[in-house]
Amino acid sequence: QVQLVESGGGLVQAGGSLRLSCAASGSTLSINAMGWYRQAPGKQRELVASITRGGTTNYADSVKGRFTVSRDNAKNTVYLQMNSLKPEDTAVYYCNALVLGSKLYTYWGQGTQVTVTS
Repeated sequence: QVQLVESGGGLVQAGGSLRLSCAASGSTLSINAMGWYRQAPGKQRELVASITRGGTTNYADSVKGRFTVSRDNAKNTVYLQMNSLKPEDTAVYYCNALVLGSKLYTYWGQGTQVTVTS
């Protein structure tokens, strides 16, 4: 089992920055990849960025060049640095962890609200 707790969301003006954190606990050594998803009202949850234990990253096209995902394996924490925020980035952001055992297990945090005003 893996537990995820996000922090760092809030209200920011367009062009501003926020940094999200996600601390993992439990069977953290079994985590293969972590990432961030977001869900805006009336829309499906979408991948924002992900990072493997080895540091390979992946980004949604809409955030490339503005967001940076990083990971501190010693602290079992993943970060999402969000710069040049736009109103369309407004959403609930969820931390995600993937564990590959006998099958693929997916864990989610509770979510943190990010609101960008114009």
